Amino acid sequence: MNNKKILISGGAGFVGSHLAEKLLKDNKEVFVVDNLSTGRLENIEHLKNNENFHFIKGSVLDEDLMKELIGKVDQVYHLAAAVGVKKILEEPLDCLLTNINGTEIVLKEAAKRSVKVLIASSSEVYGKGDKVPFKEEDDRIYGSVYNNRWIYAFSKGVDEFLGLAYFKEKNLPVVIVRFFNVIGPRQVGRYGMVVPNFVKQGLKGEPITVYGDGEQTRSFADVEDIINALVKLMTVKEAEGQVINLGADREISINDLAKKVKELTNSSSKITHIPYAQAYPDGFEDLKRRVPDISNIRRMIGYEPKFNLEETIKKIIKYQQQA
Repeated sequence: MNNKKILISGGAGFVGSHLAEKLLKDNKEVFVVDNLSTGRLENIEHLKNNENFHFIKGSVLDEDLMKELIGKVDQVYHLAAAVGVKKILEEPLDCLLTNINGTEIVLKEAAKRSVKVLIASSSEVYGKGDKVPFKEEDDRIYGSVYNNRWIYAFSKGVDEFLGLAYFKEKNLPVVIVRFFNVIGPRQVGRYGMVVPNFVKQGLKGEPITVYGDGEQTRSFADVEDIINALVKLMTVKEAEGQVINLGADREISINDLAKKVKELTNSSSKITHIPYAQAYPDGFEDLKRRVPDISNIRRMIGYEPKFNLEETIKKIIKYQQQA
């Protein structure tokens, strides 16, 4: 079956807008729903004249709207979520309701017509795990219920359980993908995203601010690699009912990342360190390492990241210079 009509929730966001662009190039008819709380109209401005593109401003919490939209399509990419550490710390209730209730509404409506759903989850679900690289079946350890730091991780964990339950009990084709630090053009730094923040600071000659000692490591994946993988995963039967890591497995410390951004922006910025206590509320906890095991997705679709970190940072620099 050629899935011609596709819904992207959160499609005006960073990842969603790149996905919409790719699907339109693949001659799909694309419906985007976004409440623009973190998504931006400028991300999809260049798509609005395409007759196969439809934007609806609305929320995944609007059951009537989701019923109408999911009733029109063959696939759903459910990317809508409350994102960014700062937003979650400041608006915990919105995070929980959007992430959990929104996913349940999408799954419930999709199950009525057996519409295939991809759920975007996050590496945050690994919590305080230190068995690196993270494998999909690993146990998780979270912090105290009184620490809002872990709300996002819990809510995404519930999303995964919901998706797997709908797959097992309702025979709904569901694919669950755990994103690891996706970066690229159109990503903004105001929700705590480290790379666009560093690039912005470097271009302005402002101090590049590293939280903590900077020895924490992350792996960063180019959004183009990610969306190509998402589209392939939706064609693979084996991916249904599975939770799949998606990212890059090359590790870099935040200190080295800051140095790389300073070099690539040709900046005179100083690299400064800010204690977590000054940046976040009391009790904020960060992970020392966050790297995925991507052997499952390699096996399923032959996934191999094409872009290295330096290439992606250059794309982000160009985007910010032109914005």
